[in-house]
Amino acid sequence: MEEKETTATQIIVANNGPLKVKGNLEIQLASGEIVTKEGTTGFCRCGVSENKPFCDGSHRKIEWIG
Repeated sequence: MEEKETTATQIIVANNGPLKVKGNLEIQLASGEIVTKEGTTGFCRCGVSENKPFCDGSHRKIEWIG
């Protein structure tokens, strides 16, 4: 019997930081544009990022808790 390799996407909620998603992603932006990402991608949870939906570290500047 042949074993199949399975790769699960991991989602980590960083304490007072972004939503980190590990895996190969295809993301449809609000504009309709499709972006692909590999590895770990940080998504903004604080709402202040200048690069939404991605995290740019702005949560540190405003000392966001969440």
